[in-house]
Amino acid sequence: MLPLLLLLAKAPPDARAADIYLSYSADGTPLLTNSPTQNLDAASRGEVYDDLDVWWRDTVPGRYLPNGVPMPNLNRIANLDDYDSGFSNAGRQTGLPPELIKAVAVAESRMNPRAVSSAGARGLMQMIPSTAKQMGVSDTFDPWQSITGGSAYLAAQVKKFGSYELGLAAYNAGPGAVTRYGGIPPYAETETYVARVIGLYQLFRDTRPVSP
Repeated sequence: MLPLLLLLAKAPPDARAADIYLSYSADGTPLLTNSPTQNLDAASRGEVYDDLDVWWRDTVPGRYLPNGVPMPNLNRIANLDDYDSGFSNAGRQTGLPPELIKAVAVAESRMNPRAVSSAGARGLMQMIPSTAKQMGVSDTFDPWQSITGGSAYLAAQVKKFGSYELGLAAYNAGPGAVTRYGGIPPYAETETYVARVIGLYQLFRDTRPVSP
């Protein structure tokens, strides 16, 4: 487990300038936020708020995903392959590569089915309640429902916009933003998100395909 000083060093400069509070989720994940009540309440429920994106800065020195994105430390995800049967089933149902769906789950939640974002997105595939309801997901913390609903929503965006990249951009920023800009919106978060997911997808496809 990383010491507090190292975690704070990894936080962005603006975050380090504010008061930062540390707590731990039920699985030992370090939680950093400027809102101690939010994090402690979440930890008591086994949920993880990931506003500071700490994990993506925990990279493997000198290693990169196939598209040049710094390699995240996947060894820290103990359950990396636990939901492969769900990704495989979702791939058959949607026509998407199961490795792409898995890449979304890793990028969205680090494969934590109890993950919660500050925007209210929940679960393995980080669906907001309105989208989850639209996709027939009654329990966003159920990993199998999350995979089914999230992959169906992603498939709809890929079909609408014609590519994995644009579908992922719609998944992250909303289809309205992709339509408005006629492509990947010029948001740093969305551009980074698409690059990370595509890189993870290529890595899984080429080196550790999802088991049927």
